[in-house]
Amino acid sequence: MKTCGTKRLKTKEDFRRAADVFKALSNPSRVMIVKALADGEHCVADLTALVQLDISTVSNHLAVLRSVRIVTDERRGTQVFYSLRKPCLMNLFCCLDDFHSNKI
Repeated sequence: MKTCGTKRLKTKEDFRRAADVFKALSNPSRVMIVKALADGEHCVADLTALVQLDISTVSNHLAVLRSVRIVTDERRGTQVFYSLRKPCLMNLFCCLDDFHSNKI
């Protein structure tokens, strides 16, 4: 079985940080946001329309994702644009698809 980077998880702190990432991804709206950012950067207004939540809720979700370094932001004038820091995160999403398929 091929693993990716798990050899870096050695200390309790490493495992805590990994758990924090999974915790940040434990909300369906945040997963939708991450998926949208995998396709390219978006401003808060775009993401608000996508998840159909108010701007303050989306901003809070983005703060959670930013706190564990899943997303990064860049201010341009009055708007803030968000992008995915590590596109390899989408590999996890592909793996998760297998949990919901009829394949064994």
